[in-house]
Amino acid sequence: MARREFVVAAAILLDAKGRVLLVGNDWQGFGNVRYTLPGGVVERGESTLDALAREVKEETGLVIKRVEHLAYSVHVEDVRRNDRALSFAFVASYDGLLNPRDPDGFIVEARFFPVEEVERLIPIPPIREPLANYLRDGKTGRFYSYAGWDGRGGKSV
Repeated sequence: MARREFVVAAAILLDAKGRVLLVGNDWQGFGNVRYTLPGGVVERGESTLDALAREVKEETGLVIKRVEHLAYSVHVEDVRRNDRALSFAFVASYDGLLNPRDPDGFIVEARFFPVEEVERLIPIPPIREPLANYLRDGKTGRFYSYAGWDGRGGKSV
């Protein structure tokens, strides 16, 4: 199996009520929707911030006005799946109305959820844990490292 290596840009977008925007992802197309932050893979020749703006527009219909700061980064080195991912989550301000138009067809929903629901809605530890920690305490600059998408070997600094 060929090794997959990718960089991901994700947006933490909060509405006026303090709710966080999540998108419902149906990656395999079997109706198994998993919630994540809006974002996606940085394409070859694209900057991370350009990818962030593109992915948010495609998945939510919203336009990034300004990136406020880097909230955290996550590295997943999954030997069993033979892949490596490096993800960056940015807090940003936005404009527009929710109107998902995902060209890949994976995003089936985009909506704001109360912060308390994040841990229940996001099943994947390397996606859930850093976001939950950031939403809980607002501490920026954490780096998370995992040995698998199932959360094995999770560490943070």
